[in-house]
Amino acid sequence: MEIKRIDVFQADLPYSGGTYRLSAGREYKVFDATIVRMETECGLEGWGESTPFGATYIAAHALGARAGIAEIAPHLIGQDCRQVDRLYDVMDGALSGHAHAKAALDVAAWDILGKATGMPCWMLLGGSTARRMPVISSIPAALPEDMRAHVAEHRSRGFLGHSIKIGSADRVGGPALDAARIEASLADRQPGEFFLVDANGGLTPESALRMLSLLPAGLDFVLEAPCATLRETQSLRARCEVPIILDELAQTDADIIQALSLDLCDGIGLKITKAGGLTPGRRHRDMARAAGMTISVQDTVGSAVAFAAIAQLGQTVPEKNLRCILDCRVMVTRHLAEFDAPIENGGVLAPGAPGLGVTVDRTSLGDPVMSWN
Repeated sequence: MEIKRIDVFQADLPYSGGTYRLSAGREYKVFDATIVRMETECGLEGWGESTPFGATYIAAHALGARAGIAEIAPHLIGQDCRQVDRLYDVMDGALSGHAHAKAALDVAAWDILGKATGMPCWMLLGGSTARRMPVISSIPAALPEDMRAHVAEHRSRGFLGHSIKIGSADRVGGPALDAARIEASLADRQPGEFFLVDANGGLTPESALRMLSLLPAGLDFVLEAPCATLRETQSLRARCEVPIILDELAQTDADIIQALSLDLCDGIGLKITKAGGLTPGRRHRDMARAAGMTISVQDTVGSAVAFAAIAQLGQTVPEKNLRCILDCRVMVTRHLAEFDAPIENGGVLAPGAPGLGVTVDRTSLGDPVMSWN
């Protein structure tokens, strides 16, 4: 089943909350999405997406994603997209690194593989747990009481988990402000809820330890991506009793192997685009599961196309290992596709439709910005 055509679309996705704030003063209002359509010679089409937070999150950005796809796509024409590992070998041969560019192409190939076999991607990735996957909110850094209100609003919409963003510099509040943010966000905690406190690499070991020392006893949360480097994380790990989750520092197979060998974390944030798609994502899932770690299946942000990939992979993670998935659909105001996975009882269940199970609104995308055939 040879690839006959690849189209690339660009779409702006405004953040539903106005301005999204991360550590170190990073702000995002609109996310630049790259949507890929892959078509085979027999008429099947597959969809994939790459939507980085922006150029200041990790070494990935939207212009780079499209430039990377332009390097890779000509090499994929004529390839059998059902052989996803072999297709990835071709991509690696055409361009080193640039996982965020490869992700959209890889996910599109998995979508076609599912449609060709008549099976959902979760079946091809190992099979469904048949359990609703708990969804997690994404609460941007703000004043403590505002964050408490944002948590309450997401709670009312059925979210069981909450990702609390922190990472304030000393000149604008520092560890004291971050401690207040955590305390306020957890103030109304309900049975069954869980909290990830995410610094996105914005803390030093010193500032993290200062922050933790200011918290009252008994707060139940995990600390995600506290520091920017493995050395800093290792230093903090030796003196921190709070479970640590790696995200930005767990991008490649080698990253995860190193983190395991050094016992740096208790879980990983598996972002589909950051990993490079579903093909490397399933390896990361298996490495983490073999090590007894928890897994949060997410992406930076995106439309229902990105969420479909999240849900398909998340549905294959055993319940004891799956911390949560991120429903990025609620983070943006522009809707490019439909994916039948409503939040019910705090979780979602991936549908049984073939492939990703996503229906893209072609008219909302306009004309492709690049094409190959």
